[in-house]
Amino acid sequence: MIMKLDKTKIAIFRGKEIRKVVYKNEWWFSVIDVVEALTGTDRPRKYWNDLKTKLIKEGYSEVSEKIGQLKLKATDGKFYDTDCANTETIFRIIQTIPSPKAEPFKRWLARVGYERIQEIEDPELATKRTRALYKAKGYSDAWIEKRMRGIEIRETLTDEWQKREVGGDREYAILTAEISKATFGMTPSEYKKFKNLKRENLRDHMNDLELIFSMLGEASTTEIAKNKDTQGFDQNKKTAQEGGTVAGNARRELEQKSGRKVSSKENYLLLKERQKTKAKS
Repeated sequence: MIMKLDKTKIAIFRGKEIRKVVYKNEWWFSVIDVVEALTGTDRPRKYWNDLKTKLIKEGYSEVSEKIGQLKLKATDGKFYDTDCANTETIFRIIQTIPSPKAEPFKRWLARVGYERIQEIEDPELATKRTRALYKAKGYSDAWIEKRMRGIEIRETLTDEWQKREVGGDREYAILTAEISKATFGMTPSEYKKFKNLKRENLRDHMNDLELIFSMLGEASTTEIAKNKDTQGFDQNKKTAQEGGTVAGNARRELEQKSGRKVSSKENYLLLKERQKTKAKS
């Protein structure tokens, strides 16, 4: 079954990333990610396929029937249909996996579900938790402020695209690539290669200036779309190029006057590695 999605997020269980998405006001989790976190297998997709076959043979076909095909972002930055399940079904799947991590994982899932209920009642809690997560990872307060502002600007832009009949995640990704190309001379996938990133979120590895110019490109695109009242994918593609060009021109002017490139190969992984090395010496 294919279902309409709310915003996707990444949850973390003991250092393992678990992709999740809101559907009908509850979290649905990537089954593959859960399997990988519990088993440590380097072939989680095959493990899940074998487990699914076993469940059906044992008469638990209702588990398969409750699996939803939801579009989640993969390591290449694109969105693919992915087996997902709500908390109740994930609990049933966990029961079939022999793993000492099962019990703490169940408690973790229960806590995540409870936090979702809290966030529905008080949306500010979601923002607070995101800030706390970045803080726990070692990001500075100044960087976190920019990152949170960038998230807000991004959500404003995608809300605007939705109003203007831009069709879903695939077209959002294309328009985002147009903004990035005009701003930095690189699409997001090219930028990730430039920074030597794989599955990681690109913006979590941007420095202050990179975040600022990303925000400028997206905020400019939103403003142009509103003022020109652009409709549909083609008109908004042109607007994305124009908005990105505003940021790209500003970036080039800064580079010319400062004598230094804005785009950096530096990423958060390298920063953390240097911090560890420094602490040991």
